[in-house]
Amino acid sequence: MNEIKFYGRGGQGIVMASQMLGLGYFKAGMYPQCYSLFGGERRGAPVVSFLRVDREKILLKCDIKQPDELLYFDPILINVEEIRGLMRPGGKILISTGQSISDFEGLSGYTLGLVDAPVIAQKLGLGHVINTTILGAYCRFSNHLSMDHLISAIEEMVPAKKEANVEAARQGYGELIIPNGED
Repeated sequence: MNEIKFYGRGGQGIVMASQMLGLGYFKAGMYPQCYSLFGGERRGAPVVSFLRVDREKILLKCDIKQPDELLYFDPILINVEEIRGLMRPGGKILISTGQSISDFEGLSGYTLGLVDAPVIAQKLGLGHVINTTILGAYCRFSNHLSMDHLISAIEEMVPAKKEANVEAARQGYGELIIPNGED
């Protein structure tokens, strides 16, 4: 079973990201389980979403306590001590950032992936909605889901600008940086 936790802010497409990724995994023949936590529904407020995926039916109905992968839509939300308490060493962390790897020295025990999703989304006219860009990077970073399944999920779920969102996913895939060279 693979357990994924998403951190971001309202308006970035966090909830839709977990749902689209879940649908992509479903299209790949897997069993997804997705849920989100958020307080006041307002732009900029912290949002956390969860996705659990397995090849077998998932009977577990509890919170994800120790995710295998973390996706940060906003690097300001990163809390190194929290990560160390949540994840096993070597876990994967995908971060939307234009910062360099040296800014994340506290995460040296983890496999990091960096993608400047806001730049890609802005360039394609998507504003602050960076979910499809990050999901494209995730496909390459995790190597668990094909881009074909993700693109099919994006085309099915995105309410507007479908072509721009598909292109954002492709560019996120292509522009992912894995600092320690694993690819």
